[in-house]
Formats: sequence, structure tokens, C-alpha cells
Amino acid sequence: MAPDRKKAFINSVNLNADTGFPYLVLDVVNDRSYPKNPGFMVMHWHEDLQFIYVLEGTIEVRTLDEELKLAAGEGLFINKNVVHSVNQSGDCHYKSFIFPDYFLRFYFGSPAEHLVDSLVENMDVPLCRFIPGIGWCDTVLSILRKLSFLEKNGNEFYVYEVLVFLTSLWLEIRKNVSLPSGKKEKPVSRRMQRFLAYIEKHYAEAISLDDLAGSGNVSKSECLRCFRVSMQTTPYKYLVEYRLSKAAILLQETDKPVGEIASCTGFHQASYFGKCFREKTGFSPRDYRGKNQ
Repeated sequence: MAPDRKKAFINSVNLNADTGFPYLVLDVVNDRSYPKNPGFMVMHWHEDLQFIYVLEGTIEVRTLDEELKLAAGEGLFINKNVVHSVNQSGDCHYKSFIFPDYFLRFYFGSPAEHLVDSLVENMDVPLCRFIPGIGWCDTVLSILRKLSFLEKNGNEFYVYEVLVFLTSLWLEIRKNVSLPSGKKEKPVSRRMQRFLAYIEKHYAEAISLDDLAGSGNVSKSECLRCFRVSMQTTPYKYLVEYRLSKAAILLQETDKPVGEIASCTGFHQASYFGKCFREKTGFSPRDYRGKNQ
């Protein structure tokens, strides 16, 4: 994805980005993540690579072009800069492993760099699914299970073991995943990038369906179709979700009054903001702040 398009979406920054070992493992049980991340299922992207391993239940992974359901025992690779969301489907438990691609390069100028760049720079490979019963996939899934085990049983060799497992994981993928050639930009993706960029820029304002459709130079019916096909929702529902995600961050990270947060995130009636927020989280904005600050 071109750098100027990234601003259209929420950038989910690695919580360990400023440490000496920016490897982040999220343990997600139902709708709670440990360590805690903003808890709304809004489409986002990150500069890191991500692997997911499903321990229990089912999850739904959605990009702008496709939706996958992963069951217990399955895994997934999400390439960097891919706009996506991960949602629960009933009770679930999964691990998410997030890290920068330079972990896999060994050293600057390494002859192995092309085995990393040729995949992470190829946006025709946004996802790669690992299904039990396929030889090389079983090997990948076994490594993901070992990475999960390490989080409970770390020792003095933890960092080195993580790096060895990640490079072994990557080698297995590069041996078995064919890289498509040629660039294919899909019209729905292109339009959705424009729509979501418009929402990111104007979410605090009153946005009509006419406004949103106009940002993509399409009809209102085509705008509705694009949201339905790519995100299985409506523009209005996505806008409310986006506003709520912004409000949740402000409640956690600032001391601004609830009424001010409602107004600056596009909810011009505090009572409606409170109603939407409670429906989404089960808490009033004030209770949510007290629980999460």
C-alpha cells in the first residue's frame, strides 16, 4: 500500500516498538486482549508482520477484499500494511504474534534479504492460511504452538528461541508459497480506500451518504454496495464504530470531559453517544474510563 494511503486507516502501533526486542504477543480471549489494546474491531494496519494461531473457537479475519473464518488449530499470516480486522465468532481464544520484518533478515545486506522482501513487498499476498493436514502447514502450525508455549515457559534463552522459531517459520513459508506476479488493483479496494480516507479526515463532522459517495466519485448505491461487499456493514455503522474507537482512546488517554469527547468525535448529542457506547462496550463512558485508565 502506498505510504500516502496509510492515513486512511488506523495504524495499530506495536506496543513494544520502542524496546530492544519489538516482539509482541497478544493473548486474545473472546473480546479481551492481553496486553490491552483499544477494544473496538475497526479496520487497521501495521508496519509489522503478524501470525495468528487459533487455540479455541472461531475467529473472522476481514480485509478490504475478503473474509476468512479460522477454526481452532488453524493459523494465518497477515502481511504488513494490509488493512484488516480480527473479530470473534462466539467464544474464542487465539494468539497473535507481531514483529518487524527485519527479524528475518539476519543482517543488513544479507543475501537472504530477497527471501523476505519478495513476499512482504508483494501486496498480492496479503494473507496466507495454514490448515491442519497439509504437510508444510502442519510444520508451520507446530512452530506457532511452540511460540505459544514459550510465553508460558520463557527462560534465559527466550529471545534466541523466538528468533529461531520465526526464521524457521519463514523458511517453511517461502519454500511452499508461490508468489503471484503482476499488479491487480481491484475497483472495490480502490473505492474503499477513498471512502475510509474521507471518514478518517471528517469523522468529527456530519457526514451524509452523498458526501461519502462523492469522495469516491460513485453513486450512493455503489457506495453502499462497496461497504456491504468488503466489510459486510453499512457506511453509517462503520462511521459509528470508527467514532466510538476514537472516543474510547480519548477516554483512556485523556481527562477531557465526556461531553467534549462526544462532540469532538462526531456525536453531537451526549445522550446518543452514551447509548451507542453502552451498547458497544456494556459500560457507560464514565465507567469505561474508570475501568481502563
